[in-house]
Amino acid sequence: MHLRVDGARCQGHALCYAVDAELFPIDADGYSALSDTTVSDGERSLAERGAAACPERAIEIFDC
Repeated sequence: MHLRVDGARCQGHALCYAVDAELFPIDADGYSALSDTTVSDGERSLAERGAAACPERAIEIFDC
């Protein structure tokens, strides 16, 4: 499973960061610093919660 953020849609609410700061890093301005990230099976629930927390739906979850 992978995570990716659409930087153009991110508005810096940092609600994903509130779910898990390590999985959803933010930059100095409060916007997502998430790059295309591989998520382990153990992190799947956190990834789904973080993506669901985004009001802009800027976080994409996909399988490769």
